[in-house]
Amino acid sequence: MSASVEVVVGVIGRAHGIRGDVAIDLRTDEPERRFEPGSVLRVEGSRRQLTIEQARWHSGRLLVHFRELADRTAVEEARGLVLVVDVDPDELPEEEDEYYDRQLVGLEARRADGSVAGQVVEVVHLPAQDLLTIRTQRGDRLVPFVSELVPEVDLAAGTVLLADVPGLLEDEDAEIADGGVQR
Repeated sequence: MSASVEVVVGVIGRAHGIRGDVAIDLRTDEPERRFEPGSVLRVEGSRRQLTIEQARWHSGRLLVHFRELADRTAVEEARGLVLVVDVDPDELPEEEDEYYDRQLVGLEARRADGSVAGQVVEVVHLPAQDLLTIRTQRGDRLVPFVSELVPEVDLAAGTVLLADVPGLLEDEDAEIADGGVQR
């Protein structure tokens, strides 16, 4: 049995009403899975636990009622607390071809010819698409995490394959410095 991994799933936001409901600033793609009634979340950096009594969507926001936060005053005092859950490191997302950040960070990035390009050090989440931060010998490079540019993720081998796209990992200035042609 492998050790669990601590995963941030949300941050306690603003109070909603007077009965202790709170808006959650989500940090997970699976809120229905992580905020299921009866689930117990932990406050990051502490042993404090919060039990979910109810979770519902309201105007595009997830509202949660925790057993331990009985009223608006308690919720306001808890605002900003980071919520974490311990998960099995082998747990996979429900959808095929989806990955958790923790699975991608640390993977070796390889070029189409098989040579090592660098290592994935971060996943950046943007509204349009996610980006992989790849640490290369020349510094960090951002690569859109789309199948056209990252056609293969092999968790068992510990690699991501990058498409053969000119300039994907190089700066134009670096190409000129290396004797390349300026365009």
